Amino acid sequence: GVAVLLSSLGGVGMWSVVAALPAVQADFGVTRADAPLPFSLSMIGFALGGVLWGRVADRIGVMLPVMVGALALGLGYAAAAWAGSLWHFALAYGVLIGLFGCSATFVPLIADTSLWFERRRGIAVTLCASGNYIAGAVWPPVVEHFVGTVGWRQTHLGIAMFCVATMLPLSLLLRRRAPGVGGGAASAVARSAPASLGLSPGSLQAVLAVAGVCCCVAMSMPQVQIVAYCGDMGYGVAHGARMLSLMLGMGVISRLGSGLIADRIGGVGTLILGSTLQCLT
Repeated sequence: GVAVLLSSLGGVGMWSVVAALPAVQADFGVTRADAPLPFSLSMIGFALGGVLWGRVADRIGVMLPVMVGALALGLGYAAAAWAGSLWHFALAYGVLIGLFGCSATFVPLIADTSLWFERRRGIAVTLCASGNYIAGAVWPPVVEHFVGTVGWRQTHLGIAMFCVATMLPLSLLLRRRAPGVGGGAASAVARSAPASLGLSPGSLQAVLAVAGVCCCVAMSMPQVQIVAYCGDMGYGVAHGARMLSLMLGMGVISRLGSGLIADRIGGVGTLILGSTLQCLT
């Protein structure tokens, strides 16, 4: 429960820039092609940070990474609020919010959650993985509301204070390590797991990484552009934020369903099912 809540709070770093995109674009006077740069850099930072914080969590647990992530989110949103150009704004998102911030509240928490469960591990992991989609369902309308009432800079300062005030106390609840884990035992668990599909663990990891990128390319473009596009079409950015929330809310249902299916038919079968459905869509 704490992991899901922290992931939902820290996941603001993935979606706030989408809700603020029209206002940021207008303020900096940039084109629509340039405006998504902060999102792109934050996702690159999110990917790299996931690897970094995953290694740290294997060694010392998840509490410290989450605490650092909370502080980085606070600094990142404050830096974004005072940005004087799109590049300054984008770097705040890429480095502080993406690399050191929200990435610390996603991958390490999922990895740690998997170590606490033997039965029904699939649904346990997908519950935790749903945190950033819960963030996508909740945060965009909230951010859009405050951007429209107090402006995007004040909204970013508010998010900075909120993240630090809520996430630091919650992180203290993660002091305990998973049973039997310590001193690199998490890595030992991963090394002892049997390979799937006749591939070595490293090869399987590479194939899954490529599959993840291919899956998410088609998914991410409408998510990033939907709020600004609804404004362009005359529906208003508030409707766009609600559409984004609906998309990501359904993503929560999808992830939970995938976890239940994985517990019954295994991970490979679930991946084949999901890939087939996405292809048909």
